[in-house]
Amino acid sequence: MYWYLENGFEKLTSIATAILGNSITFIIAFFTVIFWLSEKEFYKQDLHQCIGDVILGITFLSFFMIQKSFNRFSASLHLKLNELVSSHENASNSVINVEHKTELEIKEIAKDYAELVEQITEEVEEKLKEDDRLK
Repeated sequence: MYWYLENGFEKLTSIATAILGNSITFIIAFFTVIFWLSEKEFYKQDLHQCIGDVILGITFLSFFMIQKSFNRFSASLHLKLNELVSSHENASNSVINVEHKTELEIKEIAKDYAELVEQITEEVEEKLKEDDRLK
């Protein structure tokens, strides 16, 4: 049951991120704010409320711009990492396109890497002890 909820939530967040970072969504939001600010009710408010509404509109539009920028940055970062991983002979290809994996799969891969770090740390410590004995 939990797995279905978690999987559904991951799909929902992926869809929401794609929609909120879309240029068309920003255009719709922009015209919504313009329509909202052009209403007669807006001009009947006192100055303090008008300033608050303008700031709210700008903040609302900024959210969509930040999401679009983050999506572009995230995609380019993933491409760069995929290129680095694929270009290294000894690299594990399981991390290529890791952004498309579920949270559970990412945790499993992270656990494998944590075990690998422990193994390498033990090997390095043993090698340092051997070097100390030889001195």
